[in-house]
Formats: sequence, C-alpha cells, structure tokens
Amino acid sequence: VRALKEIMALLSANSTAAANNSDTRMAGCLLIGIPGLQHLHVWLSIPFCTMYVAALAGNGILICIVAATLTRSFIIMVPSIFLLKRLHYCRINIIEHTFCEHMGIAQLSCSDISFNVWYGLAAALLSTGLDIILIAVSYIHILQAVFHLPSRDARSKALSTCSSHVCVILLFYIPALFSVFTYRFGGKRLPRYVHILLANLYVVIPPMLNPIVYGVRTKQILEGAKQMFSSLAKKSK
Repeated sequence: VRALKEIMALLSANSTAAANNSDTRMAGCLLIGIPGLQHLHVWLSIPFCTMYVAALAGNGILICIVAATLTRSFIIMVPSIFLLKRLHYCRINIIEHTFCEHMGIAQLSCSDISFNVWYGLAAALLSTGLDIILIAVSYIHILQAVFHLPSRDARSKALSTCSSHVCVILLFYIPALFSVFTYRFGGKRLPRYVHILLANLYVVIPPMLNPIVYGVRTKQILEGAKQMFSSLAKKSK
C-alpha cells in the first residue's frame, strides 16, 4: 500500500510539472460578437450579411467580366500564333518594328499571307468594333439618363464627365483602327515608319493622356494637382 501511495504521488507530481511546462499557446478563440449588443446580434446580422453578399456579388460580377474579356482576347489572339507557325520563312530574322506585331512577323514569310491579313482584320474589327458598339449603346443609355436629371448643374457635370471619357476612348480607338487598316491596305502607299509610329502611338499616347484629360475636365482632380505641385514648389524652396 505504501508503494502504491508513492507511485500515485510521483504520477501527480509529474502531471503537475507537465502542466507547468506545457505549451501555453491557445488551441482556439471564442468570438462573442459586439460586447454590450449581444441581444441585437440577430438583427445586426441582417444588414451585415446583406452587405457581405452585395460585396461578394459585385466583385464576382467584375471578376466574371474580366475573365470573359480575357477569354475573348485569348480566343482571338491564339489562332494568330498557329497562322504564323504554318508559314514558310526565308531565313530573315530582322523585324522592322518596335515589337512583335502579327503582320510584322507575317511579312517575313515567303508564303501567301492573305489569310493572315484577313484574319487580323476580322479579329481587329470583332474586338475593337464590338467594343465601340457596346460603348456607343452604353453612352446612349447614359445620355438618356443625364438629360432626365432635374438639375441643370448636375446635367452639365455629367456631360463634362462623359466628354472626358469620350475623348480618352477616341484617343485610343482612332489611331488603333487607322493603324490596322493602313497596315493591311496602305502598305505600298504609306512609308513603313508611318505604320510603326502609329502602332506605337495608339499603345503609348492614351495611357499618357488619360490623367491629363481627366485632370483638365475634372475640377477636383485639377485643384488637387495644383495643390500638390504648389506644395512641392514650396518645399523645394
């Protein structure tokens, strides 16, 4: 009996030491919600849940739109790779361009590139043309809503914003379409550098002019830019 008591005492001491030396990290936490408003948790959960669902739905729609746009671009552009691969090239690896453009590579070939020309034109018209149609339809609905606004000041502000958007859109699509058509139909009439300059301009100019157009047309952005530059000028002095 005495030996049994000694064994039990030893086990108790070991368990106490193990408890003292055990890992103090918590296995988990218990959320109690908003302290002091536990009786309103059911009612508070309704607007919060609605906002979460709206946020998930809105961002999900945006992700779907972006995914659809990327899928469309992928479907349009991938065939051009295989169209270039089927051509026979004349051992010339010098591309007279600033980037690997489809027609710039196709023109290195000794084969007939008529199909490449028409496919590139159709792809450009389908992508750019569809964008223009959708933008035009959208702005028709926007302008209808703007002209139904009761305040004249609200109408002028909305029209000013829309005009900024239209300017940016035109800055991109007009050079893009002009470059597409001249590259395919004006090859013998226009110098080579004109094609290359246009191809670079419609890629570079719109992103560069976006902040300028919006800054000039939007009073808040213009005032903020003036304040920023004035503060920088004062700090430099």
